[in-house]
Amino acid sequence: MTDTAVEEQTDVARRPYTVVVGVSGTSGSPTALAWAQAQAQQNGGRVVAVRAWRPSIPQATPSGTPASRITHEADVERDAEESLAADVARTLGPDHGVELRLVKGGRYRVLAKAGRDADVLVIDAPRQLLTGPMFAHRLVYTVPCPVVVMPPQISGEPQTWLTRVAAAVGRSVVAAAGTAGRPGGGMRRPPLAPQDTQE
Repeated sequence: MTDTAVEEQTDVARRPYTVVVGVSGTSGSPTALAWAQAQAQQNGGRVVAVRAWRPSIPQATPSGTPASRITHEADVERDAEESLAADVARTLGPDHGVELRLVKGGRYRVLAKAGRDADVLVIDAPRQLLTGPMFAHRLVYTVPCPVVVMPPQISGEPQTWLTRVAAAVGRSVVAAAGTAGRPGGGMRRPPLAPQDTQE
């Protein structure tokens, strides 16, 4: 074993079991938070709730960016911190003991960085079907820990119009495949006329 490997094992042994949970600014990720807390309690560890944020950029004036941007960014950051604290407290209660981290940047970069020091990373299922699955997929191949994804059926996320359409198309494809090659297999047949019995 190399000295670096020994140092890494010693470092892992010293730090507590850590569950990092990505908290959505939209849903508040209640199921992911509850699962993360249960996982941490079961392993005698801690929970770190992480939310990525980006400052909104105000319209520039002809003379350049307005000076209000600096104060505006501080206000947005404070509001985001309060929102994260409220989302965690709403799910886990006021005495939750969860470490809160509001990190400036995109959600992928922020969660990938937070996952480096985690034993488990927990996220909600992405709400956007077109880009969402790749988000979770990229995290799985980036972070050195297991990634737990809360599916919408468990997390209570409402289906988007796109997921409803995709489900309807999927049902139609399955029905079509089941009746393929069977003439009239998908059609309802008229009732048979009663047969006259002559004795």
